[in-house]
Amino acid sequence: MSLLELNRRSLLKRSTGMMALAMGAGTPFLSSRAAYAQAASLASQQLRTIGLSVTVQERILNDFKKASGVGGTSGTAATFPDAQTKILSGSKDYDCWEIIAERLPAIVMTNNVEPVPASGLKNWANIRDTFTKPSDKWDRKAQIVGQIWADEGQTTLNMVPAVYNYDSIGYNPDVVSAEEANSWAAIFDKKWKGKSGLNTDPLIAFGQAIMAMNTLGLLNVKNPGNPSAKEIDEAAAFLVSKKKEGQFRALWGDFGELVNLMASGEMVVCDAWQPAVMAVKAQGKPCKYAVPKEGYRAWAIGPSMIAGTTNKDAVIAYADYWLSGEPGIAVSEQGYYSPSTNIKKVMAPEKYAFWYEGKPWAGAAERGIKEGDLRDGGSLEERAKNVAYWHQWPDEYDHLIQKWDEFLNA
Repeated sequence: MSLLELNRRSLLKRSTGMMALAMGAGTPFLSSRAAYAQAASLASQQLRTIGLSVTVQERILNDFKKASGVGGTSGTAATFPDAQTKILSGSKDYDCWEIIAERLPAIVMTNNVEPVPASGLKNWANIRDTFTKPSDKWDRKAQIVGQIWADEGQTTLNMVPAVYNYDSIGYNPDVVSAEEANSWAAIFDKKWKGKSGLNTDPLIAFGQAIMAMNTLGLLNVKNPGNPSAKEIDEAAAFLVSKKKEGQFRALWGDFGELVNLMASGEMVVCDAWQPAVMAVKAQGKPCKYAVPKEGYRAWAIGPSMIAGTTNKDAVIAYADYWLSGEPGIAVSEQGYYSPSTNIKKVMAPEKYAFWYEGKPWAGAAERGIKEGDLRDGGSLEERAKNVAYWHQWPDEYDHLIQKWDEFLNA
């Protein structure tokens, strides 16, 4: 029996148990609103979405409602593990999950996703090559183009990418030097004992620990996103030892929590989302984003249609709206990237130059960014060349989760 089949059976078994517990207890989107008003079903449909607060934003949902004419919208902010639990438990409260691509197998193997036809997305023609053409740097399934498509012909999508980024280490430059911060090993350095932080998502935490262990000469894992059972055991032992030594100030999972911990100075080095670093800088507090010598962690998030939804047109329209360019402005100015080149058409040229092209900030100071400042890490092209691995669903998923539970309970 394959590991994939074991993972599928394990997920089904878990979701059954959780359900029993619950029972016991091309053209710019909508250049004319009339174009979609013709689809009478859209006005009678709702868009109920769940995902990280990174993408599930009230202003984006409100703008989508106004632009599309959809009957109503609602968003639930939840971490990926929590959202996965809800959906695998059989919840019918959502039409789409704004999922991180690495978790797609959780809903594909359990038949909880309904593919979206690329032909139904008016803005798909302007998608970046990253999502349609595989790189020879990794195996196909170890990169985003091998994760989002439902078929080899690339006609239907299990997830429509909405945002993506290359994650790194956030640090306080008044305390930690750039040289010290530019390695994933910095998170586990005894010098920052009690003042470092780690994300609560095990699929993120293990990859970072493995990259640090590679640098420290403790492991030699080619793909930190898909470690073997033995490599997971060694990484788990490393994480447990660091936890017992008091290395971590916090295991963070929420954007606001991360910002507060960094802004207060309680955490001086941690794995971080770039928008959180920008939010700390906006408070006038010192914060920078490292350029790790091992490379960035790459990921993409986007809407997946939940199987059985009666609001299919609303989900497809929402996914297409993300590719229209407009919602990309909001996330780009936080430090993420839009997967659609439409963003260049709608974003102010000087801001596009800063966020995407590595050019100096021009104009009045804004959210901690001053005239002449450069984006940490440089242009999109430059940062894309320094990717260590793309997040993916590990072959030894069940074993990794077991070891993560042991870490949490240590």
